[in-house]
Amino acid sequence: MIMKGLRKIAPYVAGAQPQEKNIIKINTNENAFAPSPRVIKALSDFDANNLRRYSSLTNDDLRDALAKNLGVSRDQLIIGNGSDDILALAFLSFFNSDAPILFPDVTYGFYKVWAELFRIPFTEVDLSDDFEIVTSDYIGRDNGGIVLTNPNAPTGIHKTLDEVEKIVAANQDMVVIIDEAYINFGGESALPLLKKYENIFITRTFSKDAALAGLRVGYGIGSPKLMAVLNAVKNSYNPYSVDMVAERLALAATEDVAYYAQVNHEIAETRDWFSDELRALGFDVLPSQTNFILTKPAGISAADLFAFLQSKKIYVRYFGGTTRLSDYLRISIGTQDEMAKVVQVIGDVF
Repeated sequence: MIMKGLRKIAPYVAGAQPQEKNIIKINTNENAFAPSPRVIKALSDFDANNLRRYSSLTNDDLRDALAKNLGVSRDQLIIGNGSDDILALAFLSFFNSDAPILFPDVTYGFYKVWAELFRIPFTEVDLSDDFEIVTSDYIGRDNGGIVLTNPNAPTGIHKTLDEVEKIVAANQDMVVIIDEAYINFGGESALPLLKKYENIFITRTFSKDAALAGLRVGYGIGSPKLMAVLNAVKNSYNPYSVDMVAERLALAATEDVAYYAQVNHEIAETRDWFSDELRALGFDVLPSQTNFILTKPAGISAADLFAFLQSKKIYVRYFGGTTRLSDYLRISIGTQDEMAKVVQVIGDVF
């Protein structure tokens, strides 16, 4: 017997998580470096006896540390189980009109999944031929909200603060979400806009720049008005979204700004070096301000290069299909030694 009323939806497909040893895993935009030594010490010092208690409802210590670093107030911050949790909360909280929300046709794949899951009407707005977000496409257009990743993923292309502000200013009756998962690898943050506009909501994660993808902690930054709505929704289904261990380690990471500034600078330098090496081979490489690059190989199809690299135990991301990305590979930036090995192996193809 077939049960009625079951939800049907095409889920988000994450990058592969191979369990082999001695591989170069550069397919899911993880940080190339270990977490801060402060994080490692905080983990070793954690008293497991505390786990008999519930974790914090408000994550005040972590919010205070983030507020100090970001130049905002505690009541402008919300903590969640990764930025995916925060973004899902935002979709539920902010997008409840009959007009479609807008986001690019080439961007983080979860946006479309959430819109379909929560039954939010949406329109995918085409990027330009150069994979750029076109500012005018988000101005003077009826919508129920806007979602932009900046720098965008999987293109890596950054949009200037002036252009982002034009979009925010032109849509003040709706919420504009700026997903800044990769902002600490380059580009201008939209944080300054918080002082001028109540309709902007910024999301960030500890998964990329803080090397804590396995911890699952993210946060959102916005006006107290938006926070009140978010907290009401959060407390309606999962008040304890961040566990005690995760909050303690995220706090340690927040307190070690110097360490992460150094390692992420090294990643950016390796990214630029690697991009130049691929261009020297004739590859088309989009300008990136993230910890990954999007490239169109020369002399070999993306599918064939993907298979060849995997045969050499190098894992990159191939989206496949008939999308605009079918000719491209997304390659996360590993250590300098890892990326030098990748260049060597790609050179073997030619």
